[in-house]
Amino acid sequence: MRGTIQQLNAILADIKIQHTVFALPFAVMSAFLAAGGVPALPTLFWIVVAMFGARSAAMAFNRIVDARYDRANPRTRGRALPAGRVSLGTYAVFLVASSLLLIGASAMLNRLALYLSPLALFIVFFYSLTKRFTSMAHVFLGLAISAAPVGAWVAVREEISLTSLVLGAAVVFWLVGFDIIYACLDVDADERNDLHSIPRRFGVARALRLAGAAHAVMVVFLLLLAVTAPVGPLYFAGVVLVAALLGYEHSLISHKDLSKVNIAFFNVNGLISVLFMVFVIADCIWF
Repeated sequence: MRGTIQQLNAILADIKIQHTVFALPFAVMSAFLAAGGVPALPTLFWIVVAMFGARSAAMAFNRIVDARYDRANPRTRGRALPAGRVSLGTYAVFLVASSLLLIGASAMLNRLALYLSPLALFIVFFYSLTKRFTSMAHVFLGLAISAAPVGAWVAVREEISLTSLVLGAAVVFWLVGFDIIYACLDVDADERNDLHSIPRRFGVARALRLAGAAHAVMVVFLLLLAVTAPVGPLYFAGVVLVAALLGYEHSLISHKDLSKVNIAFFNVNGLISVLFMVFVIADCIWF
């Protein structure tokens, strides 16, 4: 029993459960937009459970299928599977349990959410395979994470709306931008392992410019959302804050100095998602 708990703790640390902060706030703000205020608390609860299950399953699948690549990359060889802290069988059980958690939570929400849950799993699993054959893997990651706001809207209204798709598109370009930045750290390892990415294909300098362009498109989609949903001044203040933080993120790094990539990737983007969620929720409640 103690060994099982230790392996579970190792898995949770390995998949960086705290990084749920990237997608979960967009799911929560989408739920508030869909409800036009505060959603029912049971609905919010099951959205959070579904998010935990989906991300945990996605990360477990990623760690399993990428184990041999992680072993060859100095940055990732300390992960649980390559380092031997967790067995493949234990990781597989965690993958299945997380997938069932998503499906079960979806069933507690509504019929459409349940029907779409296998598709959501396919999308988040497929991303992990894309670096093997396309440098556009960053886009597939964005599509996987964009399921969060779209799924939350489905959870509240049992429909897929234009508003949820616009918010999802903003998330796609947000993820594309900061995943390109993070991939700059792995250019040499990707070259050795014949894995594909924007930085490997175009070089770090051009990749960073493309990341900046993706983030500019994200801001455009956030502004376009005002055409599809009744948002107030706090929403627009949140968009301005997002744009400022994105600008700060790009000021931290250059093709000659990637030493602050982790700060740009984890800290700034965590702030973006959480603070924007706060502004959207406040706007939904007060306007």
